[in-house]
Amino acid sequence: NVFPSFHGGDIRKTFLSHLRKQFNSNGITMFDDQGIERSQTIAPALIQAIRESRISIVVLSKNYASSSWCLNELVEILKCKDVVMPIFYEVDPSDVRKQTGDFGKAFKNSCKSKTKEERQRWIQALIFVGNIAGEHSLKWENEADMIEKIAKDVSDKLNATPSKDFDAFVGLEFHIRELSSLLYLDYEQVRIVGICGPAGIGKTTIARALQSLLSSNFQRSCFMENVRGSLNIGLDEYGLKLDLQERLLSKIMNQKGMRIEHLGTIRDRLHDQKVLIILDDVNDLDLYALADQTTWFGPGSRIIVTTEDNELLQKHDINNVYHVDFPSRKEALEIFCRCAFRQSSAPDTILKLAERVTELCGNLPLGLCVIGSSLHGKTEDEWEILIRRLEISLDRDNEAQLRVGYDSLHENEQALFLSIAVFFNYKDRQLVMAMLLDSNLDVEYGLRTLANKSLIHISRNEKIVMHNLLQHVGRQAIQRQEPWKRHILIDADEICNVLENDTDARIVSGISFDISRIGEVFLSERAFKRLCNLQFLRVFKTGYDEKNRVRIPENMEFPPRLRLLQWEAYPRRSLSLKLNLEYLVELDMEGSLLEKLWDGTQPLANLKKMSLSSSWYLKKLPDLSNATNLEELDLRACQNLVELPSSFSYLHKLKYLNMMGCRRLKEVPPHT
Repeated sequence: NVFPSFHGGDIRKTFLSHLRKQFNSNGITMFDDQGIERSQTIAPALIQAIRESRISIVVLSKNYASSSWCLNELVEILKCKDVVMPIFYEVDPSDVRKQTGDFGKAFKNSCKSKTKEERQRWIQALIFVGNIAGEHSLKWENEADMIEKIAKDVSDKLNATPSKDFDAFVGLEFHIRELSSLLYLDYEQVRIVGICGPAGIGKTTIARALQSLLSSNFQRSCFMENVRGSLNIGLDEYGLKLDLQERLLSKIMNQKGMRIEHLGTIRDRLHDQKVLIILDDVNDLDLYALADQTTWFGPGSRIIVTTEDNELLQKHDINNVYHVDFPSRKEALEIFCRCAFRQSSAPDTILKLAERVTELCGNLPLGLCVIGSSLHGKTEDEWEILIRRLEISLDRDNEAQLRVGYDSLHENEQALFLSIAVFFNYKDRQLVMAMLLDSNLDVEYGLRTLANKSLIHISRNEKIVMHNLLQHVGRQAIQRQEPWKRHILIDADEICNVLENDTDARIVSGISFDISRIGEVFLSERAFKRLCNLQFLRVFKTGYDEKNRVRIPENMEFPPRLRLLQWEAYPRRSLSLKLNLEYLVELDMEGSLLEKLWDGTQPLANLKKMSLSSSWYLKKLPDLSNATNLEELDLRACQNLVELPSSFSYLHKLKYLNMMGCRRLKEVPPHT
């Protein structure tokens, strides 16, 4: 499985022996070079071992560069373009890249009497391996923990089959086999392949399974999900492309919050790297920004694009396209049974009913999963009721099928479903639970129920994910409610009417206000005051528009118990003095005109996430000493931010801080 490149005198009897022992425990085989006579030229047996191994581990220690043998080994490893995992053992990666320090001295001695071509090959190899993210022993207090982590990473990379996450996906092996025939993995030419099909057919799942299967064959790999739905709307076209490229590079280089200055950076960073990039649910702009030219990527790279729009693929000359077909009747029945019975077939006593429901559902996998999950554990009488409902449905369209899942929920679970559909899709699970703390909902139980009914998915990184078709079902369910019964408002005209007129809206708990769909609106100081139960407020734009369409007074009275305040391009220079921050969990003021937030000390114990990115006029942050639970702070492109408060030292739970593009910020407070 693994070929190790190392300096024997430095680590053979210590670090390497411990690593080999851990690998053996994990079932990982590592090449043993004992018995191979070392000389100036690399032995044919070693070349063969390098080529046949799936992963090469390069342990860069103090005397590694003193050995011509090691340096030639490294050159050969990089020629093979397989997975390379560097371990910087008691050396700094910058000393490897720049050939400085004790490592550099050893390298210079090795270069004596060597040709210019040999020296240049070694230098290029050291620069390349020094730029690969790897374990750095000086950053680990416990070497055993580092070895355990390395073994786990190797095991993950060696996992050559899709994980058990995909066991329930019927027909996956066929999809993978067909796609593999389009990928031509043995070819050095960069290849872009499309996966095309209607929403809900399984494109994203197929792409994820493919990444799980193939990622170990590439130097770098990343999956960018929901690309089209995650655009930073407040930017112009150039800014949007820059933002997309920053997010791609951050993911594939495993460096959070990378900042780039021009659109050629993808080519600069990846043109010599063999990469696997999956772009899920893209539009025209996404493709221009992220995969416009195959020359941006190194030989052997594969770019996989999922979309519902075949014309989009044709426009970008993506001719290698896998069209995901609907499942056969047999496969559709199995998909349904896996959700309804948690097994691949139905019990004989209910087989006829299962076949009838499957026939009525059609063959959209998402619909089969939702309806199957809604029938799990139900009686035959309940099955008969659902069958009659499907039979009288006018055209048994996809939305009608998916609505069955929503309608099968209890009232509290429906409320949770609607909140996720409008406010919390792709949000962290713990953040959502904090948002809904005072909602009288059993959120933990509700999330489990929605997941069991295939209405949401909890990702590995604890994000709540709802399919866009199901989001649409949620929005339609809101619009079908009588206006005076709506707890969530999403229609722009209705929201304007509520805010501008003396409309009774005491039951409203959430507003999602797309201001790109309205003319100019003027709000009074008390526009929100009457919404005494409002907890979630989103004001956003779905298209690039510099015009401020919402005029608000300086001291707008906000509802007293806001937990989410997201206001894109907030038009005032400071937040209202009449904004109660005590209950706020997330504050998102992306692209605002804010110069400051608030004065003095505020009750911020519930605040977990704050984004002020692209607030170009922001000069300073307020006192955050009470924000002891703040976990994420995004200050990207706050170009005029000149100082951070001394209260930064109180942010003990901060996990993510992004200050890219804060050009005038010179220092951070001591002890931060």
